[in-house]
Amino acid sequence: MSANPASNANSTAPESGVPASAPAVPPSPTFSPLYQQIKGLITQSLESGEWKPGEIIPSEVELAARYKVSQGTVRKAIDELAADNLLVRRQGKGTFVATHNEERAQFRFLRLLADDGAEHPHVSKLLECRRLRASAEIARQLDLKPSDPVVLIRRLLQFDGESTVLDEIWLPGGVFRGLTSERLADYKGPLYAMFEAEFGTRMIRATEKIRAVAAEPTVADLLKVPAGFPLLSVERVSYTYGDRPVEVRRGWYVTTGYYYQNDLS
Repeated sequence: MSANPASNANSTAPESGVPASAPAVPPSPTFSPLYQQIKGLITQSLESGEWKPGEIIPSEVELAARYKVSQGTVRKAIDELAADNLLVRRQGKGTFVATHNEERAQFRFLRLLADDGAEHPHVSKLLECRRLRASAEIARQLDLKPSDPVVLIRRLLQFDGESTVLDEIWLPGGVFRGLTSERLADYKGPLYAMFEAEFGTRMIRATEKIRAVAAEPTVADLLKVPAGFPLLSVERVSYTYGDRPVEVRRGWYVTTGYYYQNDLS
């Protein structure tokens, strides 16, 4: 008896009537423009400390020879790194590694401005600095294991003698081993500049959540405002090279006479 082709075909088809899936196609390799590859190589040198914060980097001609690409390709990579605030171009002098000691870098992370437009210097008053075990939430935000060591810093920022900002800052204990109240008190300069100079950790970018809150009694007491006073709450996670989180910060801001400015581009 001859075989029935239709019967044979039906016997191999899925019961649902849907044709069998085609073999999975492997994903295509991701294409990266050449200048992006050069940007990545320069970033690796910055992360490894080949060029320190504040130092000049090799010229575009030297980098083009080093990486065996055109000067235009290097220039485009440097343009992006400058836009990312990792490098700073100085007319007639060259390109330098950005540092938190520069005023423009400080402003990137402290966005409180006075209503009158004047510059109001501030001083930092340290409340405490101690090591403790990370809570589950802080561990998650810092990409640590629960109960890993962290450093907690609490401080007040005073503008014109008035307590204006209360900060609570959590840092990974392994990265900031040796950070003490004494070292914080001895360092004269911005906190991020200290992290950069003494712990080799540069803050590259940050994400923030901002909301209006009513002052809780303990916060109100430190900021010298009534309980329930309206404050601006800023929750920040800061990242270093490789998009590694290295700081969780929660700040409470008194905005009487001040505002929080964020530039969008």
